Amino acid sequence: VQLQASGGGLVQTGDSLRLSCAASGRRFSNNGMGWFRQAPGEEREFVAAITWNGGRTNYADSVKGRFTISRDNSKNILYLQMNSLKPEDTAVYYCAAARGAIAGSQSSSYNHWGQGTLVTVSS
Repeated sequence: VQLQASGGGLVQTGDSLRLSCAASGRRFSNNGMGWFRQAPGEEREFVAAITWNGGRTNYADSVKGRFTISRDNSKNILYLQMNSLKPEDTAVYYCAAARGAIAGSQSSSYNHWGQGTLVTVSS
């Protein structure tokens, strides 16, 4: 089972990026999924989560209104559209699959993690 995150890069303040997370080895269409991030020297923090069918989403306050999580279960891919990026968004972004259909903000809810993709936002 593998989650492969991609789409990170170096951008400027105000730019947009779309992260993707492709799952292989099994389908996650029945699992909630989420994005977390970890900045240098910081703890890993919750960014966004989505239920198994995309019917509900939730976001960290710091990204609400700027980031959008979505999924395409037919392709087994999770997305994170990031707009109006700020330097404080700089981090390694990780995708994760939850144990159940509902994904929360606690990392303990997730049992499959991707390897991370680096997003750097310059001022």
